[in-house]
Amino acid sequence: MQKEPTVRLTAIRRLYEVSARMGAGRSLAETLQAVVDGVVDGLGFGIAVLNLRHPDGKFEVIAVAGSPEAREALLGTVSAADIFDAEFAIADKWGGLRFVPHERLPEGEVVGWVPDVPVSDDPAAWHPLDALFAPLHSSDGELVGMLAVDLPEDQRRPGPIHRELLEIFATQAGLAIDKARLTDQLLAEKTRLEASETTFRMVFEGAGNGMATIAFDGSEAGRILRVNDAFCRITGYAAAQLIGVPMVDFLRDEEPAQSRRELEELARGNRTYRFERIFTRPGGNEIWLGGTATIVDQGPGLPRILLIQIDDVTARKDAERELRHHAAHDPLTGLPNRRLLQHRFAAVLERTRGSGRPGAVLFCDLNHFKLVNDGYGHEAGDRALREIATRLAAEVRHGDTVARLGGDEFAVLAEDIADEDLATLITRLETAVSRPLPGITIEVSTSIGTAPITPDSTDLDALLHSADQAMYDAKHRRD
Repeated sequence: MQKEPTVRLTAIRRLYEVSARMGAGRSLAETLQAVVDGVVDGLGFGIAVLNLRHPDGKFEVIAVAGSPEAREALLGTVSAADIFDAEFAIADKWGGLRFVPHERLPEGEVVGWVPDVPVSDDPAAWHPLDALFAPLHSSDGELVGMLAVDLPEDQRRPGPIHRELLEIFATQAGLAIDKARLTDQLLAEKTRLEASETTFRMVFEGAGNGMATIAFDGSEAGRILRVNDAFCRITGYAAAQLIGVPMVDFLRDEEPAQSRRELEELARGNRTYRFERIFTRPGGNEIWLGGTATIVDQGPGLPRILLIQIDDVTARKDAERELRHHAAHDPLTGLPNRRLLQHRFAAVLERTRGSGRPGAVLFCDLNHFKLVNDGYGHEAGDRALREIATRLAAEVRHGDTVARLGGDEFAVLAEDIADEDLATLITRLETAVSRPLPGITIEVSTSIGTAPITPDSTDLDALLHSADQAMYDAKHRRD
């Protein structure tokens, strides 16, 4: 029961790691290489190839990671605009991804470089001629490149979690490439024309993502100087409501110390950094803004300004939060799983050692539940488990944790509980479970065993084992 949450938690960690690496690139070339390096180093693929789409529609391989042979064979190759059309016509659609299984390729036709790896007879194994593509789009939906990945680390066709992870990463990569390309254009223009106001205004106002300049030095430091239309659209404010107002007035900064360090690094010459902050829109609703901030030196004697580029990344943050929830909760009942129970136990144990007041672990096993599955089917059994989980959670004290351990077994973590209160809690739980289940005539009950949490306790598994044994004693007494 724990395998999928564990895989999801690993996926979250990988996503954070590779996103940080990708966001560290300051130029387009650095960003492109960070994308393919992130796929190989963090997303579980042996090879990654990035085709950048040029304004004429042609694709050029700009970055390769994972294989020197692939890099030598592919780097710098230019392909026609329709290079992917034939393959995509026979591809499976995995959300935004496109998977081309080798068995659908026309006989004798092989496009591109093929890794020299053994071929497995397992139909779920990755074949050297299989191809998986992730189209990369800018914030306004323009196709900016194509990411091709090969050789999954487990040598199998990616499952739903890794597909979702790659798709989220591809979304961020497309935005990062678009921003890096725009940043390259802005900085190159500044170098050539000494920040020509006319040129800057054209790029600034025409940008598809939100842009603003903020005073970095002087008496106006921190105040918004200029915004483009996209910035107003994303934030919900008119330009007149933004200009002259300190940017921090709109932000809910959950890590002010980190923000100060970032500004200090900028002042010391670290000229670009990425940020994600909660922004309050009109009416009080909040969104997540993600972007970059770059110091622009306007010349001798003139105050420096911050050029920031922002996008609304609320959807991605919501997806990450959902992944975190799935990693720590039982997918059927929504209760905490064993991993989250262990985390909360560690906190309870620390407080117990400080106060000296004991807590308890309760092990709950359902009686006659197998008859529900046998007589009514597993779908009805799942509904019954969800109902019982709701009842258990409603009967515990505020601050107690109800977790599902698997099957029809539950655990309760109760902090600082006296013996008489523990007896009352057990009675409440037994009574709640024993109430008739909707649409089910079988009488389901629960047997509960307990183990005390004392300052000398060390291991949750040992306590659960003790409570399990106590539960069996209680069950036998019932019988």
